[in-house]
Amino acid sequence: MTDRLTIVILIIAILSGSTVGLVYPQTTALLASQLDNMILLLVFLIFFEVRVQDFFTSLHRVHFIIVALIVNFVVIPGIGFAISTAFLSSHPLIVFGLTIYFMAPCTDWFLGFTHLAKGNTALGAALLPANLVIQLLLYPVYLNLFGIGELEGDVSKIPDTLLQWFLIPLLSAFILRIVVERLANKIQVSRFSSFLSCVIPILLALLVGQIFASNISKLITYADILPLVLCAILVFFLLTLSLSELLARLLRLNYGDHVLLTMTTSARNAPLMLAVTIAVLPHQSLMHAAIILGMIIELPYLVALNVVFQRRLAKKRMMSVQF
Repeated sequence: MTDRLTIVILIIAILSGSTVGLVYPQTTALLASQLDNMILLLVFLIFFEVRVQDFFTSLHRVHFIIVALIVNFVVIPGIGFAISTAFLSSHPLIVFGLTIYFMAPCTDWFLGFTHLAKGNTALGAALLPANLVIQLLLYPVYLNLFGIGELEGDVSKIPDTLLQWFLIPLLSAFILRIVVERLANKIQVSRFSSFLSCVIPILLALLVGQIFASNISKLITYADILPLVLCAILVFFLLTLSLSELLARLLRLNYGDHVLLTMTTSARNAPLMLAVTIAVLPHQSLMHAAIILGMIIELPYLVALNVVFQRRLAKKRMMSVQF
């Protein structure tokens, strides 16, 4: 599947998902109930494409991992809170919701977009568990720090969450890959990997379509504050992109690591943060809506990022051929 076709499919997914959500609102509950399964399948297939040896080698990339963690959990939450306060100070619940959305790096579909842009998914897989554990531990800390509420930290759910969203898909994918490599020859394994490379963009497009179909009504419901929320989120993405570009130059990152750093600092973990916030603050619908709006606006931005990186890669390849 060509890069241009992938982008077209993602755009079609956004448009068709929005249409389904608006024309057939009765389907939104069913589509929303299948989001977790689709995300887990996507993560499983991406993990399958990562060679076991590459994953364990990436665990030694301590310098990159530390930089990514500092940016994601120290710098970006501060930026997010400042932006939310600047744009929506008269809507404190929206400020809190956006702050929660901004503070947690993605632990699932960022790998899908990294894969599409030919980024370093092996290193991304190594970064994922640290992102997941740290954001769950820091959730109550951030809520107190940013004045959202005085909540006690509950770490009891971390093992189950880590098991569901990381260990089960990772171990299942690695076991299947080992079995396939032992039963099939290199040509067959290569063909199967090529097949998965075509399946992953389709699954990601289906996931994007599901998200828009099940949440597009929120855009209509909160249309009055949408322009301010949109501006806040776009400024956030602009600043985080500038930060990742600066760090990539300072650290002299190669293309694959550059893509990964940009994706992990751009994509946010809206599904998990929404679930946790609903559990902790069940009656704050405006906060829930802010997280959902962030997720809806984020996905087209990630598609645009893929276009940018694919053009950079094409230009880089063209220059290497010329010289």
